[in-house]
Amino acid sequence: MSVKSRGGGGEGVSKSLISKKWTLLLCISSFCAGVFFTNRMWTVPESKGITITPSSETEGLKLISEGCGTKYLQPKDVKVSKDVFGEVSKTHHAIQTLDKTISNLEMELAAAKAAQESILSGSPMSEDGEKSGSSKRRKYFMVIGINTAFSSRKRRDSVRNTWMPQGEKRKKLEEEKGVVIRFVIGHGATVGGILDRAIEAEDKKHGDFLRLDHVEGYLELSAKTKTYFSTAVKLWDAEYYIKVDDDVHVNIGTLGETLARHRKKPRVYIGCMKSGPVLSQKGVRYHEPEYWKFGETGNKYFRHATGQLYAISKDLAAYISANQHVLHKYANEDVSLGAWFIGLDVHHVDDRRLCCGTPPDCEWKAQAGNICVASFDWTCSGICRSADRIKEVHRRCGEGEKVLWNAAF
Repeated sequence: MSVKSRGGGGEGVSKSLISKKWTLLLCISSFCAGVFFTNRMWTVPESKGITITPSSETEGLKLISEGCGTKYLQPKDVKVSKDVFGEVSKTHHAIQTLDKTISNLEMELAAAKAAQESILSGSPMSEDGEKSGSSKRRKYFMVIGINTAFSSRKRRDSVRNTWMPQGEKRKKLEEEKGVVIRFVIGHGATVGGILDRAIEAEDKKHGDFLRLDHVEGYLELSAKTKTYFSTAVKLWDAEYYIKVDDDVHVNIGTLGETLARHRKKPRVYIGCMKSGPVLSQKGVRYHEPEYWKFGETGNKYFRHATGQLYAISKDLAAYISANQHVLHKYANEDVSLGAWFIGLDVHHVDDRRLCCGTPPDCEWKAQAGNICVASFDWTCSGICRSADRIKEVHRRCGEGEKVLWNAAF
């Protein structure tokens, strides 16, 4: 029984092994047949009559693997023509010329707007124009605005007693020489207060004030300068507009002859150009709260005319008038004026005769035939104790009345 049983079990195992081998063989055969028929069905037929040739640009962008890196292949026969660089240079030059043309047109437009506003507001006209009913404005050569304050009555009187003609002489200066001179001042914090009434009484006596729509204050000098030029260009049609402090001595005839040398230049900015340090320390004089705009600590300002006296031509005054609402004001008014022109096509004229020292400096230069336009002390940013000393400066450095009335401008 035991032998039978063993024999029967061995035959069953043999049949089971044979069936497994045939099963594995059939699976492999089926897989190979499937791969064979699949390749036959998905073979892409060759194109007839169509040839694809890679362009030089495509080959130039082809990536070739070399180890772990890649590189671009550029065709050897691709060369950049020199004519291309020539055309680029011409285009750049044309763009620069167009920018200058646009800048000039903007200046002329600003001047035209200012002239139109002044005509509509009833600006001063010549007697011939008034008689004929014409709206043509009287032409002047220069307008001198003397910056002053409510507390500077003694300074104003000292100027009236020295270099600023009075009464009929001042009127004659306007009519014959085209030179307008006015003290420039705004109004107090309280309109019509005691300060304003004092200026009104002084103006009634002398008639030499230009009142601005401006609230007076030392920290508002940049705004006052902007308002002065905007107002002056509307009231008087002049070639030049000058700002001077009331503690500076001026030779009017020499100033006129100096400006006349530059009258053919458009957009002129004349003064003693300087580039002082940007002061970031609080509490010091001339502190610049926006010092960070000028770079690192210790940097200097861009070149600009010192604030004691400077002159600008009509087109620049008209530019200020037309754009006063967007012109930024810095702490120092001379810096503000320079900033308004820094991005424009402006002629910067550095003339050191506009910043001579007090005697003996201006006296020596006058004796040598080189009369100064303006004299003051740098240590005081004006003539030290000007109300008392300006008479001496005028006596020793003044040009004399003959020079003024014989000056050609």
